[in-house]
Amino acid sequence: MTQGLALALLLLLLGLAIAGPSGLLAWNENLQLRDQRHAQIAALTEERDILKNRVGLLDPNSADPDLVSEKLRSDLNVLHPDEVVLILPTQD
Repeated sequence: MTQGLALALLLLLLGLAIAGPSGLLAWNENLQLRDQRHAQIAALTEERDILKNRVGLLDPNSADPDLVSEKLRSDLNVLHPDEVVLILPTQD
C-alpha cells in the first residue's frame, strides 16, 4: 500500500514537472514571452531616448529655435501674416 502511494506521488510529481505551470511544456511559452518583453523594452527605450532628446532641445536655458518655432506654430497656431505653412506627413 505504501509503495503504491509512493509510486502515485512520484508519478504526480513527474506529471507536474512535465506539464505543470513551470514545467517543461511551459518553458517554450516563457521564452517567447521573455523575447516579447525584451522587444517591448527596446521599443520603449528608443521612444524614451527620442523624448529625452526633444526635452533637451526645449530646455529654457538653451532652446533650439527651430523646435521652439515648430511648437509655437503647431500648438498655439502662431504665424506671421506673410507665411505659408506646408504640413508634411511624418514617417513613423
